[in-house]
Amino acid sequence: MHNTGTGDIDSKSLFRLLLQYKNHIFVIIAAAALSSYVFTLPFFITPLYKSTVVLYPTSTNSISKALLSTTFNSNKDLLEFGEDEQTERMLQILSSNKIRDRIIEKFNLSEHYNISENSKYRLTRLYREYESKVRFRRTEYMAVKITVVDKDASVAANIANEIAELFDSTMNAMQKEVAVKAFRIVENEYLKLRDQVAFMEDSLNEIRRLGVHDYESQAEMMNQQLAIELAKGNKEGIKRLEEKLEVLSRYGGTYVSIRDMLEHERKQLSQIKAKYDEAKVDANENLPHKFVVTNAFAAERKSYPIRWLIMVIAVSSAFFLSIFAVIALDKIQLTQKKKSVSTGDQNFLN
Repeated sequence: MHNTGTGDIDSKSLFRLLLQYKNHIFVIIAAAALSSYVFTLPFFITPLYKSTVVLYPTSTNSISKALLSTTFNSNKDLLEFGEDEQTERMLQILSSNKIRDRIIEKFNLSEHYNISENSKYRLTRLYREYESKVRFRRTEYMAVKITVVDKDASVAANIANEIAELFDSTMNAMQKEVAVKAFRIVENEYLKLRDQVAFMEDSLNEIRRLGVHDYESQAEMMNQQLAIELAKGNKEGIKRLEEKLEVLSRYGGTYVSIRDMLEHERKQLSQIKAKYDEAKVDANENLPHKFVVTNAFAAERKSYPIRWLIMVIAVSSAFFLSIFAVIALDKIQLTQKKKSVSTGDQNFLN
């Protein structure tokens, strides 16, 4: 008997079934193993090689604020690794079409992926192929991992390293677009204010040549001296002092106005000069925006397909399917026997 009275298969019956159909099961398993071996050959599945780069973003983006500014209140160290916000920004930039298009152009991926220039939906196919071969993900330690797979191990490594290099140039280009415009605005204001201060200094020097050096102290001193000369009755001294007081009264107000305005404008010029220097550094200088933890290298072994894993899955699947098949076959045979017995009994009664 291959099963219990209820028709359910117990362990002993299952073992007997396996022994009964062992040759059939062996043939099925062997066929599955051979098929999985043959159909994973390079002729059927193109082997792919994997290369990876691991990056950390920097914690700051502004060179001037990190190195020059004394007013920028930040506890960020230029040499400190970036946190969650910087990591997310790095992922967005790495996934941007700016980097994708430059990689496609530099490595001629359209031809490399065998996508004809005249094929329908060429760009859609090209971008889909690129996205299936190039992946970015955040690690548990807030780093970014760039993974590239390709049929050519050297191409995979070169693409991964090139993407890492393009991150800096892309970040710099994006920031320069803003930094240069900001620098032009600050430069125009700085030069305008500098010329205005120079004009006011020239005007003040002209008034000083007329004898007005310090309006308040000069006026006080001359008035005291005039009182003394009036008490002496020195007409010549009185006339000379009155002439000086007339010059003082004529240009003194202008002197005080220009002097006070010049002091204010010099303070403004000092502040905008600091901003000018910071903006100039941001517009003209570059700093890396990443720390490279691991560079990519050409893999020596393929990463896809994993032939042993495919064979294990195929053989296991074939084995279990064989078990289900023999159980089903046994049930069918049992049902047919019951029908035959029932039919024989019925004929006997008749």
